[in-house]
Amino acid sequence: MRKDLTERLLRGLYSAVLYVLTPVTVYHLIWRGFRFREYFQRWNERYASYPHAAPQADVWLHAVSVGEVNAAAPVVDALRRVHPEWRWLVTTITPTGSARVRDLWGDGVDHVYIPYDLPGAVARFLAHYRPRLALVMETELWPNLLFGCRDRGIPTYILNARLSARSLRGYRVLGPLISRVVRTLKRIGAQSHADGKRFVTLGAERDAVVDTGNLKFDIDAPEGLAGFVRQFRSQLGQRPVWIAASTHEDEEAAVIAIHRQLRLRWPELLLLWAPRHPERFPRVAELSVAAGWQVATRRGSAWPAGHDDVFVIDTLGELMSFYACADVAFVGGSLQAVGGHNLLEPAAVGTAMVTGPHLHNFAEISRRLREAGALVIVDDADGMAQALGELLANPQARADIAASGRALVEQGRGALARTLQMIDADLPGRASD
Repeated sequence: MRKDLTERLLRGLYSAVLYVLTPVTVYHLIWRGFRFREYFQRWNERYASYPHAAPQADVWLHAVSVGEVNAAAPVVDALRRVHPEWRWLVTTITPTGSARVRDLWGDGVDHVYIPYDLPGAVARFLAHYRPRLALVMETELWPNLLFGCRDRGIPTYILNARLSARSLRGYRVLGPLISRVVRTLKRIGAQSHADGKRFVTLGAERDAVVDTGNLKFDIDAPEGLAGFVRQFRSQLGQRPVWIAASTHEDEEAAVIAIHRQLRLRWPELLLLWAPRHPERFPRVAELSVAAGWQVATRRGSAWPAGHDDVFVIDTLGELMSFYACADVAFVGGSLQAVGGHNLLEPAAVGTAMVTGPHLHNFAEISRRLREAGALVIVDDADGMAQALGELLANPQARADIAASGRALVEQGRGALARTLQMIDADLPGRASD
C-alpha cells in the first residue's frame, strides 16, 4: 500500500510540473514551426485530440525521429512479412521521423505524433488506439506513458535500448520515479552489456534486461545501390568526393573551412553536404554560395554537375546511398557535444569515415569500430581536415578502413533475431478485429 501511495505522489508531482509547463510546449511548437513549417501542423495529435475513431492497433511502435525509425525498420519489416494482417501504429516526435515512416511503409502503417506526457493526453491516446503490444525504441522513458501501458495491461518492451553514462546521471535526478518507470517494462533489449548494466543501476530488474545487441548492425545496403553510384559518377568521372553528414549548426563553419582547405590541394574536390535537420538545408546552401562556390541541391538538380563545388542533400532517406558515392565521410554531431550519429551506415556501404571526439551516444559502436581499424577519431576541426586529407591522398588506407567497417557490420548482425525472440511471447495472437 505504501509503495502505491509513493508512486501516486511521485506521479502527481511530476504531472503537476508538466501541466504548469504546458504553455511552453505551445511556444516550442511555434518556435520550431518558424524553422520547419511542419511543426505548425497536426497539433491535435500532440495533445491526443482525434476527430475520428481508429481501429485497434495490434502493435504500436514509438521511434523519436529518423534514426530510431531506421533502426526499427528491420523489426517492423520482419513482423509484417510474417503477419501482414496486423495493424500497426507508429508514432514519432519529429516531422522528419513522420516523413521517414511514410517513405518506408506508406499507408501500410498508421502514423500519429506521440502526445506530450500529460496524464489526460496519454489516457486519450491509449484509449483511442488500444494497442495490444507496445515497442519503444532506444531510451524513451516517459513516466505517464509507461505507467499508462502497465495500468492497461499492455506489455511494453524497449528495443535497441541505450543509456549513456551521461543520460544515467540525468535520469537519476528523478531516481525514485524513474526506477518505478523502468520496472513497468516487460523486457529491455539492451544494445550492449554496458547499456544493460546502466538500466539495472537505474532500477530495472536484472532478469528483465536482455543483451540483444544493436539493431543498427542488421542494416542492409539500399536496394539498387550500385546503379545509384554509377548514375552519380556518370557526370563527375573520377573527381574526389567527400561527404559531411548529419552536421549540426555549430559545425557548419568548420565544414566550410575544411572544404576550403582541402580544395587547395584538390581543386576539383566535391563536397556532399547533408545537414542533420531539414531546416538547415537552405542555410548550408547559402553558406556555400557565400563562400564563393558553385552549389547544387538534390531537389533542384537531382545530381551534381561537373562544375559544382558543393552538392546539398536536401532530402531524407538517401544518406546511405550518398555515403557510397563518397571517397571519405565526416559523420557529424561529433565536433560539438551532441554525442555523434550513426557510424554504421558508412561502414555498411564501405566508406572510410572520420569523426570528432564527442561520441557518447555511440560509445560502444565507436569503440568497436576504432579497435577494428574502421574509424578515425580526431580532436577538432583542424584534425578533421588533416585526417580527411590523408585519406583522400591514400586509396589503400581508405580501402583498409572500408573493409574493416564492412567486416565489423557483418560480425555484429544478429540483434534482429534476438529481439524477435525476446518479444515473441507477447506478439498478438490474432488479426485485428
